[in-house]
Amino acid sequence: MQNIYEVQASNKRKSFFVLIGFVAFITVAIYILSSAFSIYLGYEPGGLGIVGLALIISGLMSLGSYYYSDKTISKARLADRKRDFEFYTVVENLAIASGLPKPKLYVIDDSAPNAFATGRDPEHAVICATTGLLDKLNRTELEGVIAHELTHVKNYDIRLMGIVSVLVGMVALLADMFLRMSYWGGRRRNSEEKDNQLGVIILVLGFLFALLSPIIATMIKLAISRRREFMADAGSVSITRQPGGLISALKKISVDSEPLEVANKATAHLYIANPFKDKRKDTIGFMAGLFNTHPPIEQRIKVLEKMS
Repeated sequence: MQNIYEVQASNKRKSFFVLIGFVAFITVAIYILSSAFSIYLGYEPGGLGIVGLALIISGLMSLGSYYYSDKTISKARLADRKRDFEFYTVVENLAIASGLPKPKLYVIDDSAPNAFATGRDPEHAVICATTGLLDKLNRTELEGVIAHELTHVKNYDIRLMGIVSVLVGMVALLADMFLRMSYWGGRRRNSEEKDNQLGVIILVLGFLFALLSPIIATMIKLAISRRREFMADAGSVSITRQPGGLISALKKISVDSEPLEVANKATAHLYIANPFKDKRKDTIGFMAGLFNTHPPIEQRIKVLEKMS
């Protein structure tokens, strides 16, 4: 049995190491790809102009994804205190308990039980729940779910994943540009440059990173997303002071087989549980888990059951 503070400390350490690994890999990938670009085009290794262009383009694309959740919210109605009294008052009480401003509340008319939080900071946060969640959970279970979402807001998880998405997008864009250029065009050479072993090695590494780095970067991004879910679960227990509500809520969500109709791949990581109800883990096993936005609910429940 672990107390909540030990679990939170462990989650923070693991999350830190995953983030450090991600930053290190992104740095190496960008350096190799930009150097390969420069050598291929006949210039000295560097390619900062190309990196800057990729950063701008991927940043704009990720910024659009960052605000894409607004399209989901546009399909929802603003929560009303009288009509959604339990939802409204649970959020009010837990926001006070966690020291956060009360976020805007929305309700999606969908019988699949799920919820998500979005917003670039606590002052602009939104929590959205489905009618299925509000109908199927009792107040204690709803408190566990809402406290989980408030922890995402408190930890600035949406902003973090936005930054991670920009970096992953930049690597993917550089890799795609390099592969397309290699396929369609011949290599340009500087009149004073002669091939050397270092240049050949960088070009070979460039091809390898162009093929593999987008996949590896995406896998690390998803690992970060899964680790933040564990941290939000621990934060929920820290706010509510008991894990039973969230455990019971996750069990109800896991046995419900109905997918969330308004969900999409761009916003799937925002939800408290996989909105697509993907059952492939039973047949593919470990490899499927590497590409999931959420850790298995069974694993989350086991961790929560160890908390005191």
